[in-house]
Amino acid sequence: MRFLDSLSAPGRRAVARQLPAHLAERLRSGVVERRGVQSLAPGYRLAGAACLSGAEQVAKWLDRRELRWVSEPEADAARISLLLRSRPEEWRADLAVRLVRRLRPPARAQRQRLQPPAGWDLAAALVEETSIEPPDNDAFVAGWVQRLAERRYTSASSALLAEDRLLDYMLPRLFSAAGVAERLSSWNYRWPDGSSLIQDVVALARAGRVSRELLLDGCMGRFLAGGDGSGEFVTLRRALRPEVAEIPVADCVNLLPSASSSVLRLVLEELGRADRAGALDDELFAEAVQALTHRREKKNIAAGVKWMADAPPPRGAVALAALAPVFDVDTPALRERAVRLAVRLAPHAAPPSRELIREAANRLPTQLRERVAAAYGAADPAGTEAEAAPTPMATPLPALPPPITSVDGLADELGRLRWPNDPAQFERILAALVELTHGDRTGVVAALQPWWRETWRHPFDARAAIYGDGAVKEEYRSLLRRCVLAVVSPADGRELSALLNHQGRTTGAPALGNLAKRRFREIISLFERDRTIPVLLATPTEPTGHVAAETLLARLERLGDTEPLEADFLQALLRLPRSLDPALSIRAEKLLSDAGRRTAAWLRDGGLPDPEVTWEFETINLEGGRGTARVGHARLTPPAGVPQQLATLCAVSPDAFSPREMAWWPPILPSHREVVAAHVLEFLPLFADDTNGQVEVVQALVHGDGPVGAATASTIVIGMGNRLPMQWAAAANAFITLAACRELPTADLGRAVADRIITEQVKLSRIAGMLAEIVAAGAHVEVWAVLAEALPRLLPDTGNKARAGLGELLKVARRAATRAGARGDIPGLSQLAAREGKSLLLHEARHLHEVISS
Repeated sequence: MRFLDSLSAPGRRAVARQLPAHLAERLRSGVVERRGVQSLAPGYRLAGAACLSGAEQVAKWLDRRELRWVSEPEADAARISLLLRSRPEEWRADLAVRLVRRLRPPARAQRQRLQPPAGWDLAAALVEETSIEPPDNDAFVAGWVQRLAERRYTSASSALLAEDRLLDYMLPRLFSAAGVAERLSSWNYRWPDGSSLIQDVVALARAGRVSRELLLDGCMGRFLAGGDGSGEFVTLRRALRPEVAEIPVADCVNLLPSASSSVLRLVLEELGRADRAGALDDELFAEAVQALTHRREKKNIAAGVKWMADAPPPRGAVALAALAPVFDVDTPALRERAVRLAVRLAPHAAPPSRELIREAANRLPTQLRERVAAAYGAADPAGTEAEAAPTPMATPLPALPPPITSVDGLADELGRLRWPNDPAQFERILAALVELTHGDRTGVVAALQPWWRETWRHPFDARAAIYGDGAVKEEYRSLLRRCVLAVVSPADGRELSALLNHQGRTTGAPALGNLAKRRFREIISLFERDRTIPVLLATPTEPTGHVAAETLLARLERLGDTEPLEADFLQALLRLPRSLDPALSIRAEKLLSDAGRRTAAWLRDGGLPDPEVTWEFETINLEGGRGTARVGHARLTPPAGVPQQLATLCAVSPDAFSPREMAWWPPILPSHREVVAAHVLEFLPLFADDTNGQVEVVQALVHGDGPVGAATASTIVIGMGNRLPMQWAAAANAFITLAACRELPTADLGRAVADRIITEQVKLSRIAGMLAEIVAAGAHVEVWAVLAEALPRLLPDTGNKARAGLGELLKVARRAATRAGARGDIPGLSQLAAREGKSLLLHEARHLHEVISS
């Protein structure tokens, strides 16, 4: 600071000229230098603030990603503010505005630590020094709350908030800014002096320092705006204790349909007080009750029914229409209570409400329907419009993007590699790397130099690459990086490959993964030998991974008498469609290479025959000494006479690997879905509840071709039992896709559902919830077929206790059977329906038995 303060104007200009280039050079010098820049960020910030001339230049410099975060932001702000005191006040005010506008919400990692946004302390210091009104910025407001709370926690003065110079600007913005609620939540506990931040705000309102109306209206505005983080504003509004005259009843009613649970409780409390004071008219009362009974939560539906029941009958009858949706609720006790209330209110019901209740009663079970009919008259079932079931629709795979045709496009795509790895993107990059390198290796090397320098440490050290940060592994991203290294610097690539081969790091993946990795390794070897070929054969032409037969022949013709890479050639054959035109073999026979003759034979023979998929069973002990169960494993038998390298793919191998790698398997054998499913099934149960996206492989494989059976069914069921919505949604999409294509193996699925539930490999409640979603999507016929197969094994024997959640599964079965118009018998269902009791299980058993027996 002393040095910078002593610089003359020419000296500052000299520093300003050299500083950006100096920083850029250090950032290009590798990982170690970049970390050094981060440790020296306070010095770089001081140099830029003192020497750069324009306010925009300084703001941009201080906001650089490499310099934005410092370990002691308040001390950093004090140092920079002191250096800037010699600048004109107008200039500093301009800088303050620019810094505030540049603030952004912290990334997730910083949010978890609840730090103020990077740069907040300096922006706030300049705002206070120049006495300007800060521009609107949510991150600035959130940072103010965070820093204020921290200071209040360490201060013994309850006047800290009242004396804050930004209070009058910040308080009105508190209710609309994002990121404020989590900071209020973090600091809304009692501080050493017994107070809290929210209590301090309430105390200021009582003292008249801030507007009580502003706080009450701000809370209500926050609730009406929706979104997350309303809990602390609920606490604030409760602490303010609004009088009945301060309750906006219309706004409260408007909140009921969608408010979060905490807001809903507050609103119901305030509406209850308003109702008891006579401030809630009949129209708003009816709207409020109807909003509650249309919500999904059973407790809120029950609250609406109770509110009607507690009102005088004439007033309750005003809201009678609100009982119609309660007739569809799956809780028998709540539905029966709604029926009793409807019967009690019948003498006071207006004609439109009577008709609505009469029609809704058609959806009730027989006994309840008859009770409503006695009070309202029976509705004509034929006059009630049946709910139209949607048609199940297959969700297509994303279309393939166009090929990369330029070296600049290749460099850009390498810089935008997605995570997790996308096999289609890698295939596209590999194809471009091979073709462009063959056409102009010098141009490719020049274009990929920046990426190479950014990706690999310089000078290159093979041992450091293997053992250092970001170590090279035998996974797809590392293999792709090695492909580029082999193009740009073959000598470095050869050194790295030799060390990896010496250590034996190129083996140990399952058979399907080995084929994909062999393709990468043979491309690496090709480039390391300073050789190229015109084209890869196996680059997919379809999102499933298929390669059109005509395209394969055109690629072989382009190779001429040059033999293709062996793994690439084998992969291309496996990616051909199942339906092949034998006439194409005549065209293939004209090719000059041995690969052409092999292709002609493959086309004549119709490709790879389907391996035999069988099941092996093992007996396992159930937890808690509850007996044993047989668990099936898919096994593959290779077709007779196929070469060993193909036979290997048709045998399940137990090698260890990363679950994310399964995403590569469906496009390896896109015409043999059941084979891929057998490979997946060997590993998927091990990662049943992982967050690695492994269930998405199930969604991908069903879009291929070939038989589907017990292995495919089991992978779908395991995916449906995952705990994460994104994961079980992928399994549901697989189910619906096969249903839409009329390819769903319903009997195999039914047996898989029963097996996996009995052996507790999946939770019954998750399966029930997932099947309910699938019924809603229109696959009710298929769901009924699945459950008709599964239920006889899941229903309890006479005298035995039923599994937890079985009532929910019977509910799904009843809905599916009703929509499908199913008739028949489920072994054990009539005996269960005959048991005495009022549980959901018995209610649904009776209802399902009634549906399929009528």
